[in-house]
Amino acid sequence: MTCVKIVSLLKGSFCHLLLVIALWLCSYQNVVALPLLPKPGQIPSTSELPSSPDSATFQPIEISPTMIPHYPFHGEPLPPMYPSFPKTYDPVLTGRCPVNFSVISSITAKTASDCTQSLSTVVGNVICCPQFNSLLHVFQGFYSNHSDTLVLQNAVADDCFKDIISILASRGANSSLSSMCSVKSSNLTGGSCPVKDISTFEKAVNTSKLLESCSTVDPLKECCRPFCQPAISEAALQISGIKMTLSDNKNIVEVPSEIDTLNDCKGVVYSWIARKLRFEDANTAFRLLSSCKVNKACPLDFKQPSEVINACRNLAAPSPSCCSSLNAYITGIQKQMLITNRQAIICAAVFGYMLQKAGVMTNVYELCDVDLKDFSLQGCLLRSLPADLVYDNSTGFSFTCDLNDNIAAPWPSSSSVTSLSLCAPEMSLPALPTSQTLGSSGCHLDGVHFLLSAILIFVSTLLY
Repeated sequence: MTCVKIVSLLKGSFCHLLLVIALWLCSYQNVVALPLLPKPGQIPSTSELPSSPDSATFQPIEISPTMIPHYPFHGEPLPPMYPSFPKTYDPVLTGRCPVNFSVISSITAKTASDCTQSLSTVVGNVICCPQFNSLLHVFQGFYSNHSDTLVLQNAVADDCFKDIISILASRGANSSLSSMCSVKSSNLTGGSCPVKDISTFEKAVNTSKLLESCSTVDPLKECCRPFCQPAISEAALQISGIKMTLSDNKNIVEVPSEIDTLNDCKGVVYSWIARKLRFEDANTAFRLLSSCKVNKACPLDFKQPSEVINACRNLAAPSPSCCSSLNAYITGIQKQMLITNRQAIICAAVFGYMLQKAGVMTNVYELCDVDLKDFSLQGCLLRSLPADLVYDNSTGFSFTCDLNDNIAAPWPSSSSVTSLSLCAPEMSLPALPTSQTLGSSGCHLDGVHFLLSAILIFVSTLLY
């Protein structure tokens, strides 16, 4: 049936009006302004640079260094995402680590990429250090495949650790990963854990339960309804020699030596898991477990916001001085690192509690249009699930930003930061903003999409 016949059927009806509106909306939403490339030697103006979408675009956005202007100003450091290409060379190894590193080359390559020299400091908390720790667990498990123990002797651990750092640095990774991620060669030795050999471990631990719990880690459930983490803690407790159960009221935090022993035993448990799983599967599981830990805290360093407090205390309406000092403070905070969307929610709450404690009771986030993305470097929020840097020969390294639209930062409503939970049923990410284009008529994007779907279904019935 031709379009003319369809229109004639609908003419004069309410459906005809809806169809016209739908076609108009479709044509409106599909219009995209193409960015103009700057002329050679010309510095693009602010209006020509890429910006976040005005509408509620909830799809992940891939950020490549090529989006940053290739015209650094003299006297200023290069932007943290400026294209960089790692220099590679042949590593100098000790020759005393009895391991064929080529077998785990896929994991070392991923780690070198995630910890590249140019970006390691800004993605250290979320990407680099979790991947580096995972590499060490995988290496320890790989080493145990040719031994009757789950750990390395001190001397061998020192040599192998040096070789790992050398291999990563030869592929462009930061050579200071040990200090940046607070990891030492002793992490490979089992430390103070009393059980280190495979035979004793498998007699003391319910290994079938441990393997069943951690062979496949559910990325959607593990952080809020953990399955693998309790199994690892239980196994670590069983081999630690500490006389207590997970349900005891004993406050183990008061005994530092027992904390160290449990952590060392957890490393032994990780080694056993890595020994049983494929390297890639073990790495995936360990990264998912680390993401649960990473997203429970805000990694930003908040200095005392004295100017913000003085300008925003006892405020009832938008104030230029308050918003100016608040935006300046958050701009400084933003330069520290890239964080995840969940971390941004916690950071917004932590900073809000600081202001409330100092007497700023008004929601200055709302008054000054502070968004979640404002807490992360260059307005890019990483996903809460594990992510990796991706290398391309033409653009260098890139990564994917999530929630890169204008999601308002939530102002804390409780008096205690410890009450914040992202796993509670009533807690969810802030609602998507309504469309600025359709705001005057009271329509939301979801409503428009529903309307379009209904009309398209109606029209399809006429076509067939």
